[in-house]
Amino acid sequence: MATDYDDVRPEVADTRNASLEALKSANAPDARSVVSELEETDTAEGIELPGADLSGEELTVVVVPRMEDEFICQSCFLVRHRSQIAEVRDGLAYCIECEG
Repeated sequence: MATDYDDVRPEVADTRNASLEALKSANAPDARSVVSELEETDTAEGIELPGADLSGEELTVVVVPRMEDEFICQSCFLVRHRSQIAEVRDGLAYCIECEG
């Protein structure tokens, strides 16, 4: 008798059916209970609300001046390398991504 090697082996088929039955019988939470749990455990720590007093906060940012081989795209306002100039109109440069 010829053997069909593509056929699922009986022990694999049994475990597949058993695991499917276990998933069906499991007590899965419904969507409403998950949402209510998330709302109860959410905290606003670290989130600043609009109108909060930030006068005592200081930002530390290093500003690097634009280099001679860079330009500011007049469409997306990003600093780009001069090799990315696609077009110059009225003395204003536009990058490859904005003109592409």
